[in-house]
Amino acid sequence: MPLSTSPVIRRARLGAELRQLRRRESLTLEQVCERLGWASTSKLSRIELGQSRPDLADVLDLLDVYDVPAPKRDALIVIARDAATSRGWWKALGEMGERQRTYAELEAGAASIVDYQPAVVPGLLQTPAYARLRITAGRLLDASVDVEADVRARLTRHHVLRRDDPPRYTALLAEGVCDVGNSPPEVWREQLRHLVDLAGLPHVTIRLLPRGRPPREGVCPLTPYSCYSFPDPADPHTVMLEALTTDVRLVAAADVDRYGQVTGWLSAVALSAEETVAELTRRLGH
Repeated sequence: MPLSTSPVIRRARLGAELRQLRRRESLTLEQVCERLGWASTSKLSRIELGQSRPDLADVLDLLDVYDVPAPKRDALIVIARDAATSRGWWKALGEMGERQRTYAELEAGAASIVDYQPAVVPGLLQTPAYARLRITAGRLLDASVDVEADVRARLTRHHVLRRDDPPRYTALLAEGVCDVGNSPPEVWREQLRHLVDLAGLPHVTIRLLPRGRPPREGVCPLTPYSCYSFPDPADPHTVMLEALTTDVRLVAAADVDRYGQVTGWLSAVALSAEETVAELTRRLGH
């Protein structure tokens, strides 16, 4: 069930709007919480940072404090409802850990997605067998990981590329991503065939970054990242940086613009989509 909006992005947008309104009124966190009878500033701080699903009643109270008139008030109420959504879509994410859930929310509401991966196949493009290998390897660092639950969760995320109104998806992959590496040959071949099949979808573009062809000035990100844009142009473009134990979400325009610039440099030296499919097919021996 696709979302028309991404809850995590609506939370970020709502938080930014409420923070601006508070500052417009020259109020501190403490002053607002005192007026509302909230025990501490942590609740308001989490709402403004987009770190919690807001209660609509709390948002209405804040709009009263800030004396927000219609239609601004009505628009913010819509955003707040999207940010706190509990529609049936959440049931499909029941098994997901917090990290996968964040990516799933972003993907479900996105108009476009760009993935850069220097080492592994991106999650949206992984076969079940390849995903199982990656998740099992990660379990060496976190024994609490339920491998099969994580695989099922990842497969749930894949539906976003097969729905009726999919986002435009682009993957920029270092050439080494498609090397056999430590994968069993049968898993590797199945994964390459899957990439070729996905590349045939009209909204999916996969491009390899060949060795020996560095981007502008040799700038090559060492960390995987994903860029998201959304149907509502007022929702902030977002970049997710994938790290070993946690992920970093960037929404500041200056940060997002830098990653857009780097994406442009990578795209300038990448093989075309047609060349990439030809290379993948060559590796399969077809």
